[in-house]
Amino acid sequence: MTAAHTDVERVEAANAAFYEALERGDFEQVSSLWLTPADLGVDETYHDPADTGVVSCVHPGWPVLTGRGEVLRSYALIMANTDYIQFFLTDVHVSVTGDTAVVTCTENILSGGPAPDDGEELGPLVGQLVVATNVFRRTPDGWKLWSHHASPVLAENDEAEDEETPS
Repeated sequence: MTAAHTDVERVEAANAAFYEALERGDFEQVSSLWLTPADLGVDETYHDPADTGVVSCVHPGWPVLTGRGEVLRSYALIMANTDYIQFFLTDVHVSVTGDTAVVTCTENILSGGPAPDDGEELGPLVGQLVVATNVFRRTPDGWKLWSHHASPVLAENDEAEDEETPS
């Protein structure tokens, strides 16, 4: 197995771990998957750790979030307000160049609540189709997220309605 092939597999595993941690609502795991100033070799006594390395995130319909603190707060907010979420990833493509990797995928998201527990019925679920780009950077501890950008995909009938609407 080549080093490039191994890198692709490790990036795929890091990407999958990110979505699995979101599904479990595991904030500590989600946090551990994002770059830290230490991952970048930055001395935090001279730089604000929230801005160093400028991790970024764009959730569908949200403005760009920059800095580790702002990005992680957004995930804490999402987890606190989501009873159930499941990601079915399709069209996953990984590209690795040096210490940077880009993953593009389609997130087929099923969310709602409350989560199933002991045979209880699941409340109303909402499906959403989102395309995402996840940028990873190699660190001594493995591949970590540098940036996540997700955008909703318009349904076919949404596009047809847009075309019929006069400008």
